Amino acid sequence: MATSSSNGATKQPPMPSPLRFSKFFQSNMRILVTGGAGFIGSHLVDRLMENEKNEVIVADNFFTGSKDNLKKWIGHPRFELIRHDVTEQLLIEVDQIYHLACPASPIFYKYNPVKTIKTNVIGTLNMLGLAKRVGARILLTSTSEVYGDPLVHPQPESYWGNVNPIGVRSCYDEGKRVAETLMFDYHRQHGIEIRIARIFNTYGPRMNIDDGRVVSNFIAQAIRGEPLTVQVPGTQTRSFCYVSDMVDGLIRLMEGENTGPINIGNPGEFTMIELAENVKELINPAVEIKMVENTPDDPRQRKPDITNAKELLGWEPKVKLRDGLPLMEEDFRQRLGVPKKN
Repeated sequence: MATSSSNGATKQPPMPSPLRFSKFFQSNMRILVTGGAGFIGSHLVDRLMENEKNEVIVADNFFTGSKDNLKKWIGHPRFELIRHDVTEQLLIEVDQIYHLACPASPIFYKYNPVKTIKTNVIGTLNMLGLAKRVGARILLTSTSEVYGDPLVHPQPESYWGNVNPIGVRSCYDEGKRVAETLMFDYHRQHGIEIRIARIFNTYGPRMNIDDGRVVSNFIAQAIRGEPLTVQVPGTQTRSFCYVSDMVDGLIRLMEGENTGPINIGNPGEFTMIELAENVKELINPAVEIKMVENTPDDPRQRKPDITNAKELLGWEPKVKLRDGLPLMEEDFRQRLGVPKKN
């Protein structure tokens, strides 16, 4: 199938293996998930493995991911785990690539900003090279951070963003912007079938407990009985999408006919104070809420315009924040070893 001319593609996509067209060959779909040992990646693997026609290969260097997240699949005949850094070339045969590999939390990307931008740029180049060689369709999880500190609210996909190119977060923000550029350049020049998801704040079980992201911070603090630390002024907003909704959106985008970019996130907008109060009420009413200093270039507002996701993918989030937080609490209590008091 030729790629639509509206995206400027000049070539037919490369052909996958000739075995695909053999009348005696009933092939499984071979799917690579980079960063598949991470929070969203491992939930995506769970969903892909439910389909018995899928063989799933995970490539992860475990910088922020964990084998624990995949333990139920290790040893399964349709599952393979490779310790691999995407900044190095990977030579395998696959039909689809979900490219999620990248530290996604400020604590990790500020700890090693050069590694972060290499993952975004060289890692994406390597995955596009693989897609070109084997004729695979590739989906990139980009980020709402491409909009920077937005001057438009909510953020539609047509908004070009307001990003500081030399700030402490730029390795992530600008890295993902370059990754999107590379995706479209390969699409136009080589006919690669691409999909780009701009994902907004996501939460759920298996998030890293001390990763600096606000939902995991608040839940861990509430369980430990520590004050909930809200960065000043506390009126900055985020929109939180439960991980099962996010995975559903990614799969719909991959299986559909639209290149994107498409925003995938929950348009329910909460201030940080409101989030802290929800966590306090649901998990530990005894904790106090404490204001702390803010990090530089922290976006004041974050809310996806999901018109395209609704119209093109038939997708919208189903899980409300107040229903999702208790599901995450159970997982965190288990990992922190703090049982719930009756």
